[in-house]
Amino acid sequence: MRIAVVSITKHGIALAGQVVAALSGAQLFSPEKFRSEAETAAPGAAHCYEGKVGDQVPALFAAFDGIVAIVSLGAVVRLIAPHLKNKESDPAVVVIDEAGKFVIPMLSGHLGGANALAGHLATALGATPVLTTASDARQTLAVDLLGRELGWTFEATHDEIVRCSAAVVNDEAVALVQEAGSEDWWSRHANGRSGPLAANIQRFARLEDVDIERFAAVLWISERALPAELAARLAGKRVVYRPGPVLT
Repeated sequence: MRIAVVSITKHGIALAGQVVAALSGAQLFSPEKFRSEAETAAPGAAHCYEGKVGDQVPALFAAFDGIVAIVSLGAVVRLIAPHLKNKESDPAVVVIDEAGKFVIPMLSGHLGGANALAGHLATALGATPVLTTASDARQTLAVDLLGRELGWTFEATHDEIVRCSAAVVNDEAVALVQEAGSEDWWSRHANGRSGPLAANIQRFARLEDVDIERFAAVLWISERALPAELAARLAGKRVVYRPGPVLT
């Protein structure tokens, strides 16, 4: 990820140097009046600007995959709010308090990678990650991250992702059908899961074995094309994961 680290205070810049050191290729952005401190904290990776930090946000959103802000959470909300588009394209945004005690993924936690970034920084800084997404808080399956660490892709509409995610975290019946791909995905899922798969998620070996009407959501891992006779019954409540090419 291309990461911009933003700090607007003298003491925050010292912490920003640690963040830059923990992230390969990260760049530090700070006010011109703190140029000396910024160049000391992040040699060769410091960029200083005149004017307000808010004026830098559009360029940072356009040029970076993630932004780590050592700025108050409320201030970051106001700074980025006018520039938000959607969860598929917005960069990951992580906020760290100036004391370096807490690392808070604030935007694009799953698809944008903010949760993973926060976990990495918390380890590097000896801080506490504050994860507020339901699947991470409960250590259950994150529908939009299943198989991501293995290079899997998924096919689903935004509404299907929302519906299936809600089914998982609300303890509704969910069928997980794995016909292809590595079985070793749970321990590495969403930064690692140490407990068992949630009890509301039932595993199957074949899609045809699932009594579709019994389940609020169906998560299908396969290289097959979706059988035409099942497509209509699954519409709106399925996510298809592709470990490899689709076989017709």
